[in-house]
Amino acid sequence: MRINHKLINYRTLSLLLCLAMFNNAGLAQDHSDPRWVTTWATSPSTLPEADSDGANLQDQTIRLVTHTSIGGDSIRLRLSNYHGDGPMEIGAVSVALHSEGSSIVASSVKEVLFAGMSETTIARGATVLSDPLEFAVPELSNLAVSIYLPQDTGFLTAHALSNQNNYISTAGNHASSRDLPVDTETPAWALLTAIDVIAEESISAFATVGDSITDGWGSTASTNNRWPNHFARRLYSEFPDNKFAIVNAGISGNQVTTEGNTLFGQNLQARFERDVLALSDVSHMVLMEGINDIGMSSMGGGDPVSAGEIIAGYRQIIARAHANGIKVFGATLTPFEGAAYFTAAGEIERQQVNDFIRNSGEFDGVIDFEKAVQDPSNPARILPSFTQDNLHPNDAGYKAMADIIDLSLFN
Repeated sequence: MRINHKLINYRTLSLLLCLAMFNNAGLAQDHSDPRWVTTWATSPSTLPEADSDGANLQDQTIRLVTHTSIGGDSIRLRLSNYHGDGPMEIGAVSVALHSEGSSIVASSVKEVLFAGMSETTIARGATVLSDPLEFAVPELSNLAVSIYLPQDTGFLTAHALSNQNNYISTAGNHASSRDLPVDTETPAWALLTAIDVIAEESISAFATVGDSITDGWGSTASTNNRWPNHFARRLYSEFPDNKFAIVNAGISGNQVTTEGNTLFGQNLQARFERDVLALSDVSHMVLMEGINDIGMSSMGGGDPVSAGEIIAGYRQIIARAHANGIKVFGATLTPFEGAAYFTAAGEIERQQVNDFIRNSGEFDGVIDFEKAVQDPSNPARILPSFTQDNLHPNDAGYKAMADIIDLSLFN
């Protein structure tokens, strides 16, 4: 019998193409699953200094400790090189349950891949998504993400002030090591900007948007006592039938209208697309920002940024959120008399901003954080037992903020 080799080759080629298309479609289908939701996120803050030479890490592993909100049975990571001065080479990535300090639960560690490869390169200014990975993610628990950086990184995109101890290793790839050989501890979350999960039921994300008070400055480090953490614990305990993932888009020092320092990130209007709208399945958000606009502009004897300028920024954020189907809850600015940048003129602007939040009707709801923490005997100040610096709440103050939220707002 004569064999038609050309026909066999064509058929073989067609079969291989079909298999390739099937595999690619399967991967795309994984990413397009509508159940993906962001369980943890952070907003890049530190901007490159004009005179920075960009030198940072080389042949080292960073281990980043993160705290989940909602759990799931699949996971994917988002790594970002937004502020890098060149391509970022990634040598290996792993995810594991966090144990303590720089250690992980050895039996839980899994390699994270990118298009089937352990290595990837993130273009300057770009973001990469990892391949979906089967991984049991507990809710309200710590995960450790380890990233090996083989080459000189240049400037590292990072959230500078995490209120969490993270770790940088001595030389070598230690992404899968149970105990990281630590060279340095750092408060920065570098490169990692979001963790998504797939849960059994459909769940949407609730973004908390703000400055250092949302970032959790003043809370005890590595204990997850920011107000969004308290809010997640309360929500899951008291409101179990309508859960949300709770993600934190706060940056210490951040402002609605402008930038005051390269440590404090782009202004909220500039970063909103990246830090909120780009996250997976955000349906609600709390907006609490503006006190730095007022206070920082007053330092050195200047006039505070006006309430009108802050409100104009709010209106743009509300419009952009509503255009994406996101409900926006306005949170009142907390008292700041006694803080380093307090002025009487600034207090007038703060009260005008709060009046807009409470009474304009432009938000989908109001959360009165001012009422939660103010001193009844001196309403311009935070209750002394709730603060160490008259600006940032402590653990108890952050819990009081979470406790005042009316959960019926989210029915």
